[in-house]
Amino acid sequence: MNGDRLQALARDRAEELPGAAMSHPFGPEHEVYKVRGKVFMLLTELDGDPVLTLKAEPEDATALRSAYPQISPGYHMNKRHWITVRPGEGLVAALARGLVTDSYRLVVAG
Repeated sequence: MNGDRLQALARDRAEELPGAAMSHPFGPEHEVYKVRGKVFMLLTELDGDPVLTLKAEPEDATALRSAYPQISPGYHMNKRHWITVRPGEGLVAALARGLVTDSYRLVVAG
């Protein structure tokens, strides 16, 4: 999946979630999605690639990083609780949507 598609899927999913709101607190190049005033997703570019940064359970983050070369520790975030998802083969729409949903749920539960 390419980066534009990845971000479009993530954006569409976030906009379906109750109470989710997008803002640009770090400038126009960073889309920040929040629920209940807390960040659950960031969309930006790294090295020219559109990416997502999402909250994840530490165990899940470790497993995801092992299973997908496109998933790394969260860029400029707590490396244990956040992941960054880059475009690439092997990423499917259901995975991207699920990761956004999981991130949202973690923030709502917290």
